[in-house]
Amino acid sequence: MPKKMMILAIFLDFVFLITITILFYLLQPMQTERIINLPKGSLPKIIAYLNDNGAHLNKLDALFIRFLGQPQSGFIDMGAQRLPKGAFLKALTSSKAATKEATLIPGETLYYFIRILAERFNLSPDMLQSAYDKYFPYPDGVIFPDTYHLPLGIKEDEMMKMLYELSIERHKQSAIKLLGEYNQEVWFKHVATASIVQKEAANNDEMPLIAAVIFNRIKQNMPLQMDGSLNYGAYSHTKITPDRIRNDNSPYNTYKHKGVPPYPVGSVSLPAIEAVLKPANVDYLYFVRDRSTGTHKFSKTYEEHRSHF
Repeated sequence: MPKKMMILAIFLDFVFLITITILFYLLQPMQTERIINLPKGSLPKIIAYLNDNGAHLNKLDALFIRFLGQPQSGFIDMGAQRLPKGAFLKALTSSKAATKEATLIPGETLYYFIRILAERFNLSPDMLQSAYDKYFPYPDGVIFPDTYHLPLGIKEDEMMKMLYELSIERHKQSAIKLLGEYNQEVWFKHVATASIVQKEAANNDEMPLIAAVIFNRIKQNMPLQMDGSLNYGAYSHTKITPDRIRNDNSPYNTYKHKGVPPYPVGSVSLPAIEAVLKPANVDYLYFVRDRSTGTHKFSKTYEEHRSHF
C-alpha cells in the first residue's frame, strides 16, 4: 500500500474511533429534573449551578454546550427526566420555556386568584398569601389584571416576587402615562376608588358615571353605600344582604364608614382608573341596576331613584 494511502487509512481509522467515542459518550444516560430553573449569568456559572444539583458536567460538556449555543435562563422544560447526555446538552440551549397560563380578571380579588394559582401550579394557598404579604404594599388590588405565563416548577415566593415586579412596573408605567409621575401612595388611592368603580359598573361606558356618583356623594358628606365595596377577599362572589351590612365591621363597609376604603377591594383595569381620573360631569347621586338590561339607571334625587325600583 502506498505511504499516502496508508496515512489516509490511519487518519480515517482515527476519525472513526473518535466519532464512535464521542457518540458513545453523548449516548450515556443522564437523570434530570423535567423542569430546570437555569440562573442568569455566564456558562461557567450555569454549569456550576447544574453540578451543584447533580448534573456532573465537565470541561468537555462545556465545550459541547458552547458549540450548541448559550443556555437560556429561567425555567425550561427538558422534555423527559432521563435523557442521553447529548440530548440533555442540546435541551439546555434549545428547550422552550415551561409555563402555564393564569388569568386575573378585572374586579377579582387576591383571595380567589391565589386559589387559582395554587390549583394550577400545585402550590400552597397559605404560602402564596405569606409570600404576597412579604412583597406587596397593600392587601389587594396590586396585581395587575392580565393573563400571566408563569413557569412550571416555580415556588410560592418566586411566583409572588415575579408578579410583584411585573405588576409594579405596570402601575408605574400607567401612572406616568396618566399623571406624569408615579407616587405610590397617591396612585393607589386612585386605584382604591377605581376598585369600587370596577365592582359596580356594568360595563366600561358606565365607569365615568359610577366614578362621578362616588365623588358627588363624598362632596355632600354622604356614605357611599355601595355593595361592591363589601365584595372584598373571600366575599368576592357573595350577594350582599342587610345582615351582612349590619355585621361587617371592616373598613370596606361603605355603609358604616364614609369615603373610599383605605385599600383596593380587588383588581382594577385601566378603564376604571381612567374613569376615576376623568369622571363624568354629571350630578348623579344614586344608581340602581335595571334587571331587564343589566345596566344601571342613574338619578340626581332620592325620589327619582326610588321610582326606578
